[in-house]
Amino acid sequence: MSGSVVLIHLAGAVALMLFATRLVKTGVERAYGDVLRHKLRATMRNPIMAVLAGTGLAIALQSSTAVTLLVGSFAGAGIVSGLAGQLAVRGAEIGSALVAKLLTYDLTLLVPLCLITGTFMFMATERRDWRQIGRILVGIGLLILSLEMIGQASEPLRESELMPIVINYFSSDSVTAYLLAALITWLFQSSIASVLLMATLAGRGLITPELGLVLVLGVNLGSSVIAPMLTRNAEPGVRVVPVGNLLMRGVGSVIMLIVIMNFRPDVAFLGQTASDQIVNAHILFNVIILLAGLPLAGLVYRASKKIVALGAKPESADALQVAELSALNESALSSPNQALANATREVVRVCETVEIMLKRIIELYESADADKIEALAALDDRVDSRHAAIKIYLAKVTKNPLTEDQALRCQELIGACVKLEQVGDIIVRNMLVHVQKKLDQGLEFTPEGWQELCAFHASVLANARLAFNVLVSRDSETARQLVLEKDLLRDREKETSQKHFLRLRDGTPNSIETSSIHLDTIRDLKQVNSLLASMAYPVLEEQGLLSGSRLKAG
Repeated sequence: MSGSVVLIHLAGAVALMLFATRLVKTGVERAYGDVLRHKLRATMRNPIMAVLAGTGLAIALQSSTAVTLLVGSFAGAGIVSGLAGQLAVRGAEIGSALVAKLLTYDLTLLVPLCLITGTFMFMATERRDWRQIGRILVGIGLLILSLEMIGQASEPLRESELMPIVINYFSSDSVTAYLLAALITWLFQSSIASVLLMATLAGRGLITPELGLVLVLGVNLGSSVIAPMLTRNAEPGVRVVPVGNLLMRGVGSVIMLIVIMNFRPDVAFLGQTASDQIVNAHILFNVIILLAGLPLAGLVYRASKKIVALGAKPESADALQVAELSALNESALSSPNQALANATREVVRVCETVEIMLKRIIELYESADADKIEALAALDDRVDSRHAAIKIYLAKVTKNPLTEDQALRCQELIGACVKLEQVGDIIVRNMLVHVQKKLDQGLEFTPEGWQELCAFHASVLANARLAFNVLVSRDSETARQLVLEKDLLRDREKETSQKHFLRLRDGTPNSIETSSIHLDTIRDLKQVNSLLASMAYPVLEEQGLLSGSRLKAG
């Protein structure tokens, strides 16, 4: 087999591994993302719990970078301290290392089981949570399969005359090998994928344990660079956690590289095989960084704040003015197509504001103060003002002769605006009242009740994003899925209410105290979902997929 064919097979196997990793991460985020986020926020007040929470979340998401970005956003919003956020990221790095360790075991039997079960769950039901679990299982199956493919694709390299020369070169040039591993990890956007690739190649005798140790340090440098790069344009508060992670892991990897280059330690204690030694070295490095990071946490946090402050740019008045520019260009009114496109852009901005309101309201149920409540109410004022401007603009558009399609689109946009304003009113006039009552009376949900609320809210938020996509794309399949999700949410509401009444029957004190807030919130979220789902009706009517007010059987 020629070298180019071998490399194509190897590249294909690596591509499958990256895709499978992304598939698992996406499935977990869509199924349990909001619940995991709320659990993370609730446990990050204690340093030890912050580390454990970060570890668990990284195992679930199969990505320490995702945890770093998530925790950074929490720190930027003031939900958690930057110090606690950096400790959570320390735990996340260990969590991702443990995932890599788990995947090095012989799991070949899981491949057909995961693929069969996952495919069946994804295709046999319309329930979002079951479909996402199916997506996760398929992703795990493909991930394990990709590791087998990498091993098989790299087998011919053992007979290559060039490979020993390449290995010998990198073994003698640790700095180049270190930087190459960092670059590969940055390109992969995943330390798990990089470590697994190197462990698999080591298992085939293509990478020596000593070289593998240097590559692992490079992987940790590359992984620590990803989050700061992705947040380089974010607010300073968001960037503190990623920069702190870069300081600890990046600087730590450089120090360890210097130690290895000078002392050449024996790596036999790390495991019996080369692949075990590489993965165990990855785990050990992150444990060392965690232990070193505990006493240094305060120093690293202060240093990262100063570094972020150096690069921070004060927002100018011009930038603020640009942020408030409207897409409703009066000069385009004579061209209905252009005017409707402008109106669509402005409605999308309203959608974005409503999505922010919907995301923040559940956070206020857990941690609220007067400033946060006032900030959310201000967003509703923005929705109201834009809604009024869009209605006036579209009214001017109708003064021109319109085709039937243009007239229908105009009505669709007006209807969407009305529904979005109603959603904003529900969030501010109903749900914020529940938040204030919970805050004033010092009430707390039961863990079960809070988890149910978070899961219900996550479903509504996911449906909101579908509705906004339908508004822009007018895709009939997405519209159909949105209406089906509305029916599934109605069943979920009944199930949630039944569980709540069972807790009331058992006399659970917190359930009794928060009963009205719990039930009213579920009702409000259901009403929000119904309004958003109705944005799909114009598309379905146009395609003849509605029978009266009900979705036709497909």
